[in-house]
Amino acid sequence: MAQAELTKLRRGLRPQEITQAREALKKAQALALDAERNFQRQSSLLASGASSQRTVDAARTARDQSVAGVESAKAALSQASEGFRKEDIAAAEARLAAAQAAAAQATTSLADTELMAPSDGTIIARVREPGSMVASQSAVYSLSLDKPVYVRAYVGERDLGRIAPGTAVHVKSDSGEKIYRGQIGFISPRAEFTPKTVETTDLRTDLVYRLRIVIDEADSDAALRQGMPVTIAVDAKPASSTRVGER
Repeated sequence: MAQAELTKLRRGLRPQEITQAREALKKAQALALDAERNFQRQSSLLASGASSQRTVDAARTARDQSVAGVESAKAALSQASEGFRKEDIAAAEARLAAAQAAAAQATTSLADTELMAPSDGTIIARVREPGSMVASQSAVYSLSLDKPVYVRAYVGERDLGRIAPGTAVHVKSDSGEKIYRGQIGFISPRAEFTPKTVETTDLRTDLVYRLRIVIDEADSDAALRQGMPVTIAVDAKPASSTRVGER
């Protein structure tokens, strides 16, 4: 509605309305010319006694009224041609801006009613139930990203010198024969004791270093699931394989 009102004010009056104002001016001019002629005629008859002073005064009044009518018609035509005032257009622009701001605020409020995940993934847990009041920065869902697929693994201190970020590795799960290609993307700079989730070949409890392995997107599929144990092989040599978990 605000946009339509502003468009109407900017366009001004319709051509038909301007034509009506122009014709009204012509009509007023014709009436004024007739009134002027009648006044002149009555004035000339007054000297011979064929017309009275009262008649002459009435003709003069009619002439003055017709002249005022002409001026009024001229002003109406000028106003119709110029359109609406700049102040009215500015006020309409302000009303439109206020309406647009209200619409933007309503759009933002509507968008706030939906939760959007930053990336595609699988919901692992629902922390809050539908209809719950949630404060800012509160967790609502626990999401596992579908891509890229990461493997959290650990390497012993004695084998730390054999690997580096970017080293190619092969990953295999117990549920299938497929070998997944990947590379080491991160190695922790700090050592830690072996977690219970790590199963080394000799069950040592030496210091280990946490590392992250990124599975190639061309190889990753739904067979690699959250939390499943896998076997990591560096350079595809079984002697260097280490039992780790989880994805």
